[in-house]
Amino acid sequence: MDNASYAALTRQSGLMREMQTLANNIANASTTGFRAEGVMFSEHIKALGPDGPSLSMATATVRDTVMTQGGLSQTGGTFDLAVEGDGFFLIETPSGQRLTRAGAFTPNGNGDLVTQDGDAVLDAGGAPVFIPQGVGPIGIGPDGTISAGGQPIGQIGLVTPIDPNQMFREGGVMFEARGGFEPAAEGRMLQGFLEDSNVNPIIQIGRMIEVQRAYELGQSFLDKEDARIRGVIEAIRR
Repeated sequence: MDNASYAALTRQSGLMREMQTLANNIANASTTGFRAEGVMFSEHIKALGPDGPSLSMATATVRDTVMTQGGLSQTGGTFDLAVEGDGFFLIETPSGQRLTRAGAFTPNGNGDLVTQDGDAVLDAGGAPVFIPQGVGPIGIGPDGTISAGGQPIGQIGLVTPIDPNQMFREGGVMFEARGGFEPAAEGRMLQGFLEDSNVNPIIQIGRMIEVQRAYELGQSFLDKEDARIRGVIEAIRR
């Protein structure tokens, strides 16, 4: 296989990865707190010899998460929270502490505030948030302060990653901040709201059509290249 075929195959592989990413975005267009994802193409250049030409290949191995604000939907739920601006909720999962923008929480049987998967929501100090039973109406302020009957009883933590480039998606709406995190300087919580997915289905579908056409064009090139090589082999055999 010559260099043109190798270059085309790496391009096809990247386009396939982008197609899978776009399909996942569209599938999560209505998922609370979901962040759209893209892929980044990078070019690798290799010299083939001291005086020979270079070989250039493109790969798409780096995933890029879109962090723009999603729309806010009012639910009226006491423990439904949305973040307006920067910041993530801090969650304790079996794999460790994770960050998320999905704020559909509820108290469990022990009074701990948890996600829909049962993972504990953490306060500003990294401890589980406890909601006492039968203490009157619960209010949650913009800074995450929880009050019951007008008295503060805790505070939900809001953090930001120290290095956004070290944010890795884990599950649909969970992120691991491998570079660490710190208290959010900006951003506020809204009680009774949930943040929508920031996926724009129309843009995603339009891009999917472009990628599909580019993939078909690359496949056509590979088919013609295969026919050319077969023709050369047959000619040599004669």
